[in-house]
Amino acid sequence: MVQYSSTLDRAFTALADPTRRGILERLGQQDASISDLADAFGMSLTGVRKHVALLENAGLVRSEK
Repeated sequence: MVQYSSTLDRAFTALADPTRRGILERLGQQDASISDLADAFGMSLTGVRKHVALLENAGLVRSEK
């Protein structure tokens, strides 16, 4: 049985969702707040926070308060 890295699994899981890919693309162009992302994607702040948390958990983005 092949064993995969949990880090790699988290990255692929995060990238499987088109909204998270869009958020990642947007953040690749410039920094944005959760509010900016919520407006751009027509989502609630809570929804965007959950997406960003998954991206952070995968090591794809970093947030600052």
